[in-house]
Parts: sequence; C-alpha cells; structure tokens
Amino acid sequence: QKHLQTTKTMLTKFESKSARVKGLAFHPVRPWICASLHNGVIQLWDYRVGTVIERFEEHDGPVRGVDFHLHEPLIVSGGDDYKIKVWDYKLKRCLFTLLGHLDYIRTVQFHPNATQFPWILSASDDQTLRLWDFQKRTCLSVLTGHNHYVMCAQFHPSEDLIVSASLDQTVRVWDTTGLRKKQQGGGTESSMMEQMHGAQSRAGATALNVQAELFGTNDVVVKYVLEGHDRGVNWACFHPTLPLLASAADDRQVKLWRMSETKAWEVDTLRGHANNVSCCLFHPKHELVVSDSEDRAIRVWDVSKRVGVQTFRREGDRFWILAAHRSQNLLAAGHDSGMIVFKLERERPASSMGPTNKLYYVRGRELFCHDYARGTNGSSGVDVPIASLRRVGQQAQTDGIGSAPRYLAYNQYNPNEGNVLVCSDVDGGCYELVTFSLSNASGSVTDGKRGSCLGPAVFLGKNRFAVLDRHQRQIVVKNLNNETTKRVQPPVPNVDALLEGGATGRILLRAEDRAILFEVQSRRVLGEITAPKIKNVVWSPDGSKVAILCKYGVVIADRQLEQLCSISDNVRIKSGAWDVSPTGGTNSQLFVYTTLHHVKYVLASSGDTGTIRTLDNPLYAQRVVKDQLFCLDREARCRVLSIDTTEARFKLALANKKYGQVMHMVRHSRLCGRAIVAYLQSKGFPEVALHFVREPRTRFRLALACGNIEAAMESAFAIEQQAASEGKESAGRDVWGELGSEALRQGNHQVVEMSYQRTKDFDRLSFLYLLTGDTDKLRKMLKISNMRQDIMGRYHNALLLGDAAERVAVLQESGNLPLAYISAVIHGLPEEAEKIKIAIETNGGSVEGLLEKALPAGAPPKSGGCLLQPPTPIVRANNWPTLEVQKTTLEDLSAAAEDTGEEYYEAEEAAVAKDVAGANDWEDDAFGVDVGGGGGDDLDFDDDGGAGWGDDALDDFGDLGEPAVKEEVDEMAGLQEVSDDATFKMPTAGRHPTACWVANSSHAADHMAAGAASSAEQLLNRQIAASDFSALKDTMMGIYIASMMSVPGVPGTPSLNIPLLRNDAMSNPGAESLPRTPLKMKHLVAGVRSGYRFFQAGKFNDAKNTFIDILKKIPLVVPDNRGEASEMKEMVEICREYITGIRIRGAITESAADPVRSTELSAYFTHCNLQPAHLLLALRSAMGAAFKHKNYIAAAGFARRLLELPDMSSERNADLRVKATKLLQKSEQMARNEHNLNYNESSSFTIDCRDFVPIPAGTGAVKCSYCGSTYADEAMRYQLCMTCGFCSVGVETIGLVTGS
Repeated sequence: QKHLQTTKTMLTKFESKSARVKGLAFHPVRPWICASLHNGVIQLWDYRVGTVIERFEEHDGPVRGVDFHLHEPLIVSGGDDYKIKVWDYKLKRCLFTLLGHLDYIRTVQFHPNATQFPWILSASDDQTLRLWDFQKRTCLSVLTGHNHYVMCAQFHPSEDLIVSASLDQTVRVWDTTGLRKKQQGGGTESSMMEQMHGAQSRAGATALNVQAELFGTNDVVVKYVLEGHDRGVNWACFHPTLPLLASAADDRQVKLWRMSETKAWEVDTLRGHANNVSCCLFHPKHELVVSDSEDRAIRVWDVSKRVGVQTFRREGDRFWILAAHRSQNLLAAGHDSGMIVFKLERERPASSMGPTNKLYYVRGRELFCHDYARGTNGSSGVDVPIASLRRVGQQAQTDGIGSAPRYLAYNQYNPNEGNVLVCSDVDGGCYELVTFSLSNASGSVTDGKRGSCLGPAVFLGKNRFAVLDRHQRQIVVKNLNNETTKRVQPPVPNVDALLEGGATGRILLRAEDRAILFEVQSRRVLGEITAPKIKNVVWSPDGSKVAILCKYGVVIADRQLEQLCSISDNVRIKSGAWDVSPTGGTNSQLFVYTTLHHVKYVLASSGDTGTIRTLDNPLYAQRVVKDQLFCLDREARCRVLSIDTTEARFKLALANKKYGQVMHMVRHSRLCGRAIVAYLQSKGFPEVALHFVREPRTRFRLALACGNIEAAMESAFAIEQQAASEGKESAGRDVWGELGSEALRQGNHQVVEMSYQRTKDFDRLSFLYLLTGDTDKLRKMLKISNMRQDIMGRYHNALLLGDAAERVAVLQESGNLPLAYISAVIHGLPEEAEKIKIAIETNGGSVEGLLEKALPAGAPPKSGGCLLQPPTPIVRANNWPTLEVQKTTLEDLSAAAEDTGEEYYEAEEAAVAKDVAGANDWEDDAFGVDVGGGGGDDLDFDDDGGAGWGDDALDDFGDLGEPAVKEEVDEMAGLQEVSDDATFKMPTAGRHPTACWVANSSHAADHMAAGAASSAEQLLNRQIAASDFSALKDTMMGIYIASMMSVPGVPGTPSLNIPLLRNDAMSNPGAESLPRTPLKMKHLVAGVRSGYRFFQAGKFNDAKNTFIDILKKIPLVVPDNRGEASEMKEMVEICREYITGIRIRGAITESAADPVRSTELSAYFTHCNLQPAHLLLALRSAMGAAFKHKNYIAAAGFARRLLELPDMSSERNADLRVKATKLLQKSEQMARNEHNLNYNESSSFTIDCRDFVPIPAGTGAVKCSYCGSTYADEAMRYQLCMTCGFCSVGVETIGLVTGS
C-alpha cells in the first residue's frame, strides 16, 4: 500500500486516487481543487468533503495545465491535443476552444487581474508562449525566443512581467508593459476604426495575426535571460511580494534568483533532490520554498537560511506538480496515482484563559496577554506583550513548518504570580515554563525553564505541574523550579496525553478512546468515560462540568466524569467555551462550540443542540458572555462576534421551569421556525408556540393540542377560506371535524353544533339536539331530512322526537307496510292501521299473525308499553358546564406581569451591583409594605433567574420573634421550600427505579428496561445511526419484560412489580441502581459458535440468519467488564465478515453461467476475514473455480495461500495438499489468465457490500456506522446497511456504546 512518509507536522487534509495528476489549481474562494489527469480527464473536487463535483472529458490525451478564473465561473485547460479549452463549471460544459499552438501545451493561466486584462497565458512544446484574449477569443501575442520545449509560464502577481522555463536550460523574464498600454489605450480607437472601415479593418487584423504567427510581435519583450542550470528547466515562479525567482530543473537543483530594474542574478542553489525536480513554488504566507521531484519526495526549504528543513517521501509515486491556495495555508501535490491536499503546520493558536477576564496566547514568537476588561470603542480589549519565546533546535528556527507552540496552559491555582506552560511538538515534544508578575506582566519575566514532554503539560496546583515522559510514558510531577518531585505510573499503559483535571491534584489521562480522571497524590482513578478521538477538554467556570471535545462530537460530563449528554457532528469540532455570563442562568449550563463554518450550542442539562450562526473562516472560541463570543482567528488576532443565544436561553429556561423568562422571550424575541415549534410540542408546551406561529394549519394543530378552542376556531376559518380559494373543500371539512371532536370532549356543544353544520353531519347534529333538549331544532332536522328525501334520517328524527304518526308515515311511504301496520297498532293509531290493512289486502297480503311475528317465540303480549319521548336535559343553559382544561403554568403566567423576564439581564445585574448597599430598600418588604409594581404572582422566588436568594439573607438576624405581616399568598405554594429552621420539613420524594436507570446510564438496553423506548431508540440512532427499529422490536420488548418481577399481593390488591437490579450484590444501590438485562455475553458466544457450525456444514441461510441475529442483539447487551466490551466489538466485525462472505457465496451461485464474474466472486470470498478452517474451504472453492475457467495465475495464487495455511499440515488434509500442489505446478506452467479479472491479489482493498467489487485502499467510500460495511457508491449514504439491515450508511457517529 502506498503511503506518505511524513513527520507529524505535515497534515494531509484530503487524498484522491486517480490517474497521474499533471496540473492542479485551487479555487480562490470555494473549497475546490481542479486536477488535470494524464488520461485526458479534468476532475473538480471538493477537498473538504472528499467528493468529485464534476468531470470534464473533451480533451484527447493528457491535460497538463489548468487554472481557475479569480471572479468568473471559468476554468482554462491545455493538453496534448494542442487545444486550450475554456469551461464554465456552472453550465458544466466547454464554452470555446483556442487553437494556434503546434505541439503539446504545458501550462495555462488566467491573468491575476483578469477583470481588467482578460488574458490567458500558455506555454507549449512548440517553443513559444502565447497570450490570448478570452473575451475576443483571439491571440494577442506570440512570445518567441526559446529554442526548446517551454515547460512553464506564469504571470507576476502584481507587475507587468512573465516568467518562462524551457528545456533550453534558460529561464526568461518577459516585460508586457507595451502590450498592456496597447490594450488599454487602443481599445476605443480600434473599435471605432472597425465600425468605420468594416471589412478593411477586419482584413488588417487578419494580416496582423498572420504576421504575429510568423515573426512574433514587439509588444512583449525579453527583460532577462537567466542561465545557470545544467539541464532543462521544468518550472519557474515569482515570489508574491519580493523581487525573487525560483526555478527547478532536471539537474536536480532548485535555484533562487534576484531581480532589479536592470538585471537579474543567481542568489543560491538548493541541493538535495535525487532526480529531476518537477515543480517549485514560494509558500504564500511564510518564507519557504516547496519543491517536488521525480525522486518521490517533497522538500521544504528555508528561503532566508537557504537550507532544506523538511522532507516528505512517498513510496512508489513520482511527484509532478504543486499548487498553493491564494488565501489559506493549503498546498496540493500531484503524483503518479492521484493527489494530496496538505498543510505544513496546524493553524490553531496556542491559548488559555487566565483569571479576571484575561486571555494568554502566542502570536509568532511572542507570548501576549489580552485584557478583555480594557476594551473600548467596540474593541475586544488590549494586547499586552509578556515575553519572547526562545526556540531550541534547528527545526524551531523556521516559521511555517510546525515549530510554533501548540499548547498553552495557565496556572489558575496561583493567585500571586503568573505561570504559563508553553508546549510544542518540536524535537518530539518540549515545554517552556514562563513566570511573571501579575501586576507588571511585561517587566518581570523569569527566564523560561525548559524540558521534554509528550503532548500538553498541565498544572496540578499552586507550585506544581505535570508532564508526560515521552519515553517511559510516566507522569512526571515538577515544581516551579523545574525540578522533578515525583514520578507516577499511569493506571493504564497506553496514555498519550495529559489534559486539565478541573481541580488541584487531578488530571485527565487520554488513552485511546477513553478519558480517565486521575488523582496524582493518592494514585486513584476517580472516573472514566468513553469518547472517540479526544482533542481537548474545557472545564466550566465553577468546575462542576467538563466538555470533552472530540474530532466529530462533544461529550459533557460532571466533575466525576459521569456523562450528562453527548452530541455528534458531521464536520470537525474546532473549539468550545462555556458561557460565563454572571446573570441569565446560562453560566456553566450553556456550552458554545465552533466547527469549520458554524457556531453551535449544547445545553448540559438536557443535551439540546442548535446552530447559532455561520462563519466565513474557522475561529477558536475562548469565552462567551451574554450575546458575545470572544475568539481567536488563525492569525492569533482577538475578535468579538455577536451571537444570538435566545433559542438556547429559551430552551434552558423551559427546562429549568423559569416560566417568567420563557414568556418574556416569547413576547419580545424573534422565536420562529419549525424546529422550535417541534421542540415545544415534544416538551409538552404547545401553548407557547401559539404565541408566535402564524401559519393557519400549524396553529390549528397547536391549538387542538393545548385545548384552546377559540384559537382553533380562528385557524379553522382561515383554513376554510384558503381551501375554498384553492378549490379543496374537503380539506376544510376535515378541519371542522377535528374541531368538533375536541369541542365535544370539552363539552362546548355550541362549537360542536357549528362544526356539524359546516360538515353537514346531519345524524350527529340530530343526536346533539336530542342531548341538549332543543326539540325545535330537532323538528327542523325532520323537515330537512324530508326535503332531502332521506328516509333513514327522517325516521331517525321522528324516533328521537317521539312522533309515532310520522314514523308510521315514513314506513308506509317507503313500502314497509307490515312494519307500518305493526307500529300503528302498537301506538294506538286505529285509523292509520285500518288504511294500511286495506292497502296490504289490496296487494294480496294479509295482516293475520303480524303482531305475533313481531314478538319472540313463546313471549306473552306486552302490556304497559309507553311511547318513547325525548328525555328532559339536565341543563337548559346556553352551554354545558365545559370540561375544565387544566391550565399550564405558562398560560397562568401569560396574564401576569413579566417581573422575572422583563429585562432580566439588566435587572439581575443591578441586583448584583447593588449588593449590601440596598439593604434598606428591602427591609420594608420584609414587613409587608407594598412598594408598588405587581401583586403576589410576581413574587416567584423559586423559579427566579440566577442563583436565587434562598434563606441566607435571614441567617444574621437571629430570632426574629413574631412573624411579619405578609400579603395573602397560596399557603401550599412553597411546601417543598420550607426553610431549614422550620419545625417540620417534608421528606424528599424518592425516585422510581426506572427514572434512576435512565439518569444513570447512556446504554440503550437500560433505557429500554425502564420503558423509555423513545430515548432508547434515540440513543441507538445517535450512537450507531439505527433507523429501522422493527428489526430490534422483539429483543427490546424482551429486555423491557425481563426488567421487572411480578409478585402476587394480598387478596384484593394488585400484584407488586419489583425491579431486578444488576448492581445490588453488596448492598442496595439506591439512586445509583441499574437494571438487570436478560442478554449476556454467553448468549452471543453461543450464537457465534452456532453460526460457525452452520457455516462448516454448508447451511449458509441458517448461518446468515444466526449472524444477523447476533448483530441485532449486540447493541442491547451490557457487558460485565471491559474485556467483554472489546469482545463484543470484535463480534461485530466477525458477523460482518461472515454475512458478507455468505452473500458473496449466494452471488457465486447466481452467476455460475458467467466464468469471469464467478471467478472474481470466488476470489473476493477468500478475502473475507474467516476462521482458518473456513478460509480453507473458501480457498479450495476459489482455486477450483479459477482452474476450471483457465485463469491459471489466479488459481496459482489461491493454491499458494491454501498451502500456507497451518491446517494443511494435518493428516486429514493430505489429499487436498497433494491436489493443491499438482494444481500449482500446472498453473505455473500455463501462467496465463483466460479472462481479464477485476482482481489483484497483491493490492489492498475492501469489498463493496452491495455490488461485491473491490474498493482500493484510500478510495472514497461510505461506511455503516455500526457494522462498518463499506460501499463505494455515494448514493448509499443515508440508506439502510445491507449487512446489518437496521443502521444508516455514511453517518458519522460515536460508535457502539458498550458501557453504561
């Protein structure tokens, strides 16, 4: 496998696999890079996400040059087909082609000031350079003078100069001043001449072009000819600001040249490459030259010292081209098998917050203190230089190659003087201790004390700090004199960094994907938490919480490292800071973090997240105060960003039940959007969303959810009008039906009546009038049904009215004469009965025995029957006593004054500043004097913002004697807040075991055992991107049922549900309890063994079902120890490999008729990670298939691998060993493949789990977040994995969580 051998300071940001890359160009603004390939394809990549945006394939042959236009969506390219093409990447097509060169085109470039000069410069093997006007699509000038291939040509960034390099061993600098003056001065005259003279002017222009083609023009003249290389020159470039040139040649040298107004001369030669130097360039931000060569190396040279400072090698690939980003610290290199985008150093400035609003950071070689308290006129503060940092070692003397400090720690435990530890990665890791006076920082600096370390150094106390010994991996404790006082062995062997511990004597140890809280003095492990790819930790101001910043997520835990919440992101986390606002209730509750292009937040108490704003460039957060984010940019400049944390404060106030603040923000903030509405509904507060939602249908749903009939009616009218205008009347009827159901639930029959009328629901309307006793309207309903010729409705209404004559008439008119006769006789209507009898007999019927038939067999005739009459309603008022909808605290507060919310930032600041000076102002309140402004509802002490007053204000008064006279308040409101000196205190309510399980664990099985299916599914979705929970339903239900034991109670009482706990072996765990789950490691092990047996016996369907079942159970198994957790992760890989192998085996059967595909699949089958005994079967099958289809090279490879297996030495495989040996001999004799196979035994690859094709190592692919199945097609992203069947593909998550 090819890989880049670099020092740790080279950071590869993106790598592609393709044909040989001959040309590269960065987009000036967007995160794009254009690569021209030796096979004629031009690829446009987004290097930030690693995807191909577009491909352009019109060139015939290699494309050697490519460039972006600075402002327009244009790309220019030149290739071996002698053509220059200009492309529009928005339209995704070639706009036009410039023809004129007679040989290969080496480089093309737009003019740096392309808006004023629409020029393209090209260099060609026809020994000329050409300048083109791409707007007029004509050749402006042909530059002749070189007598061999022109390998490179470039514009000067700011002057009228062009540099060219040729295989004639010279570098030429050309002056384009004449052409510029001609273009600027002659444009108008030329256009007027064309208009005046027409054909004559065009003929003259044609003649001029012919002359330029034959003899060149004198608009561009040679200024210097630089001779000094012994062989052909491949590249030359200008310094962006200084009068310097660099050139690279086949004599393996890079030369530096200096220019003046009259001459140019060689300054120095940089030697070190072992083959032809392909390209070189000046670093855009540092005094460095970067070159690459066919010796497979990239070298970095210090321009000022003129020596090589770094070398990066790549095994097997020659380098051909380099490119540098105009504004960012990014470089790109093209080689034989693709390209890489990389940096030479990290750009995060080393910084640390100090006491009293001070920030310490490093810029260049200076240590600064930024004082936020001295900020004026909109500035963030004042920079005070502290000390100059000395750099030790050869590498540290050169800027831009990773020699800058990487970590900085300030001693928070020493209030008397300032101590700063500055750490860097130079020479394997070193630190410097700087000590200074806090009163006169820049005037009293003690010379730095230095030493070696691995990673960052941290302070342990007032006069102690700790470093990690990079050789023995021991924790070394030192005093401020840099003397070692103690050496402590870490509790785990693989510690690679020390991080701040949040309190004196404590440190965090980073070991693989774990953070361990360690107390150095007692050598105790205080806590441990799992977090992948930990980068940094940020402790809250009060030390109660810690935010662990990972590469793609944030984990928040308490001071004992118990996890509170975790979030994951799709892009890298750059930095984070806790809110330190003195008021507002967000202190140590709101964590703000930055990604590459966003500022986001997370609430520690609930885990709610959101996006605050976007960023143009990455910033590194240092502190958050109210709506200001104080941060550092990549140039280590302090900046202040305005951020709107209203949404975060709103969610926090809602979670903390500070309803005064909630209502204030609802009324005075711009809260909107579907996300906040969905959040309020999920939290059970739809009435809050009603305050700012205006869309009728959403408002209608919210009003129904909170039982607000008036708001629902208003929205229903709006929806009805909207539906009528769109011709969708059915939509309006559905809304009234829902409203009627809710109104009926509340007992509001007037709204129910209106709803039934609008939906024309006559049957329900009749029944409503019966219940309300409105017989007049019920008679109207009878008339309406008569007019509508509704027989059933007419009979129904007559029945409800008790009108027997009408019922008889309805039955008679509908042709039910026997029923009409029975009804008339029973209800005592002899005249009607006689008429009906005549009608029946006229039609040939008879009435004899009709009444007997109406009675049940053997039943005596009924006596004492009475006519059914409408019941008398209990209430005849306008409306029923409506069902009281319980008002929430928020609705009650909506009518109260907003004392808690109104300007609560300012009010609380005034209260803090007032402090003791305001004691006289509230003495009156203690004795019941009403000082105005609000009633009893305003005195919401329990839910007030900030820390609250509590009862501490009364501690110094002693015995107060008689209680003061107070206003009337609810006697029960403060029952839970009875003061400490009261005679009785209510006992604290205990927590249900299931509530403890949810609070104590982040494992989905524990949440499911507690019955919290939604949070269990949410955890699985966040951790492993589980999407289809129907596959896990049976297992989850089993966990829920098995968590409780039902014990019969005393007769007449319900059974007792007793929780089954797994941590109650020694004593009752109380609030720390965790449930017992039915699935154990032994069940998984038994399942894997069963799968092995099925696989060995060839029962592939049974084996596949067994391994899939294990995959479904693993996320819901709680391991007993760390060893079992590791085994579970290995089982996931085992199941994936066997399932993939079985699926490939099925594909082999399906493609038996295709010898090529069946051989390829057999080959891929052997690359599944199977047990040796099973791999033997796979290799035997693949060897036979390849030999059968005459693919002897592949068959020989399988035979060799088969003979190398340890199982082949046993006697039971003697026959197979003989056959394999003979087959190997035969295959080596034939030594050819009959078919061209998509299989290379020597290359490293993974198998696409959908298409069963190899994915070469390093090629972009998407993976299942759980089982790790790989897919080459980007379309599989967010689709269900075809291996495990219930997780989404391509989602960055924290991975399988095995601990609680």
